[in-house]
Amino acid sequence: MGRDIPPQLLTDAAPADAYRPHLDAGTLWVVDDGAGPVAFLAGMVLGDRLHVDELDVRLDRQGKGFGRRLLAHAAAWARERGLRRMSLTTFRDIPWNAPFYASAGFRDWPEDEAPATIRQALMNERGRGLKGRCAMVMDL
Repeated sequence: MGRDIPPQLLTDAAPADAYRPHLDAGTLWVVDDGAGPVAFLAGMVLGDRLHVDELDVRLDRQGKGFGRRLLAHAAAWARERGLRRMSLTTFRDIPWNAPFYASAGFRDWPEDEAPATIRQALMNERGRGLKGRCAMVMDL
């Protein structure tokens, strides 16, 4: 587990400005437990789906349901707007990645069935040295 994850993915964070488009679009949700932010989900509407660009939960707060609540909130938001699906790309074999998303209702999305935006995202991720990536989709 984790052998194909570049170490910086576990320690480095994108600058806050990277999420400005999500904030402006109304698709950035943050969980604050009263002592500060503990989790966030950044999504983007692409056609008939909400694509999850990032879902992060602080390491010391994982396993407390914050990620599931964010996914449920984003799914409800997407349904209210008539979107039909949610999508994401993630690591296939890391427990807190694809197996977690599968337990939340996502399923594997074979590249040959996925839209061009998903295929391009996977190609870009491979180009950055990320191995074992997959696409997932959930019908709303």
